[in-house]
Amino acid sequence: MDDNSDELKEVKETINEKIKVIIENSDSDKDIKQLKSLSEYLTQEEDEFAKNNQNSSVFHRILDALESNVDIDPGRLLSLTDGIFGMVMTLMIFGISIPDFVSFYSNHFISSPISHNIGVTVVSFILVSSFWIYHHEFLRIKNLNIPYLWLNILFLICICFIPFTTTAVGNYYNIFYSEVVFGLNILGTIVVFMLMYIYASKKRFFEYHPSIKEHKHVIKTLVLIMILTVVVNLLIFNVYRDFIYLFLLIPVISIIRDIKFRM
Repeated sequence: MDDNSDELKEVKETINEKIKVIIENSDSDKDIKQLKSLSEYLTQEEDEFAKNNQNSSVFHRILDALESNVDIDPGRLLSLTDGIFGMVMTLMIFGISIPDFVSFYSNHFISSPISHNIGVTVVSFILVSSFWIYHHEFLRIKNLNIPYLWLNILFLICICFIPFTTTAVGNYYNIFYSEVVFGLNILGTIVVFMLMYIYASKKRFFEYHPSIKEHKHVIKTLVLIMILTVVVNLLIFNVYRDFIYLFLLIPVISIIRDIKFRM
């Protein structure tokens, strides 16, 4: 930007010198007046360019400061992430509420809401476990900055909401909005994780630089999981609630693709 400014300044000075020479050698008042107007116009344009250049420089300085690496050990962020995952996995079991009377020796237990609640909790536990595995497998970082730090916190917010949405869809499975919230929670978690991976890859935060083939593998896997999440949500909303168990295909797909990639 500074090189362009200096070059423009040199061109402007050259033009002004030529205009000055023409004015001194010209006998026409009309030509002199037009040349002076042109000189004033060039001066105004230079001032406007300098002002815009200054504003742009301030913006770039702020952006550079924001995206510069922060002096935070990535291990501490990883410890925070592991701790939250552990609490989330523990809290999910507390969302299972036992009805006043359930006979464990009859079909009443199988057909009761508690069986559905347990099933949804198992699904959510496996999904959270899958997200934990993805975080450790794909996001082994050596550096971080403020945007990545807050992306990771946003990811953890999505994770922390899973026990709540699991309880909602388990206890209020007959209410449409409980299933909507659960589906959006899972989809949002995957989307934020993908943003984290893309940003970390762009900024070269990884401990090792993944190859183009590996990068495409991860992105395609996440996109496939997102598509599956959307399809499962639509089936749950429009067909039958027990399609929620199709979420168990997420770790299956990940394992199959991982094995295929390493072969």
